[in-house]
Amino acid sequence: MSGDYVRGEMNIETQERTWTSFMKVTQWAAFMIILVIAYAVFTLTMGMNWLVAMALLAIVGIAGGFFMGMGSAWIVTVVGLCVVGIFLQIIIWIAQLLL
Repeated sequence: MSGDYVRGEMNIETQERTWTSFMKVTQWAAFMIILVIAYAVFTLTMGMNWLVAMALLAIVGIAGGFFMGMGSAWIVTVVGLCVVGIFLQIIIWIAQLLL
C-alpha cells in the first residue's frame, strides 16, 4: 500500500479548480462589500445624493472589475444592482407620495 504513493504524481486538478473558485468568490464578495460600505459612507455620512453615489460607485466597480479581471459577469452584476437600487428608490418615492 505504501508503495502506491509517488511524491509529486498525484492529480490535483480538482483541488486547483476548487481553490480557483474559492478565490474568485472571495474576490467578488470582498469587492461587493467594499462597494456597499462606500455607498453607505457616501450617502449616510457625507450626505451625497444617492444617485450620484450609485453612479460613482458603479463606475468604480466596473473599472475595478476590469482591473482585477473579473469578467463580464461582474459588469452585469454591478449594472443589475444599480437597476435594482433605482427600482427600490422609485418604490420608496411612490410610498412617500401615498403616505
